[in-house]
Amino acid sequence: MLPARHRMRRSEDFTDAVRRGARSGARRLVVHLRTGAETGVTPTSDRDVHAALVGFVVPKAVGNAVRRNEVKRRLRALMRQRVDHLEDGTRVVVRALPAAAGAASAELARDLDKALAGARRRERVRAGAREAS
Repeated sequence: MLPARHRMRRSEDFTDAVRRGARSGARRLVVHLRTGAETGVTPTSDRDVHAALVGFVVPKAVGNAVRRNEVKRRLRALMRQRVDHLEDGTRVVVRALPAAAGAASAELARDLDKALAGARRRERVRAGAREAS
């Protein structure tokens, strides 16, 4: 289970990550990532105040409530293993696509790693473009 200090709860955090973050997709999910530098949060030793936050969006297209909750639980478990590698203040929203419903955990893990790497790459490109201008 994803630790409580890393769970995204405010709709403003979801909106900010989705609208202003870097997006990268895979076959079964899409990741929106906004780094701490972008959110205005500065790294400190107090991780509880500025911890990376992760939110999940699992639409009805994925399946009924039981299937959606199952997909969300599996994604939470996968992000738990990865959240410590995110810099402080980072906001991540993982949106499941319909193909996530029938996927094995290993397939979801591969897609999640691929999408996170792509979003990080895009975020670095954006940061470089801002510094150049």
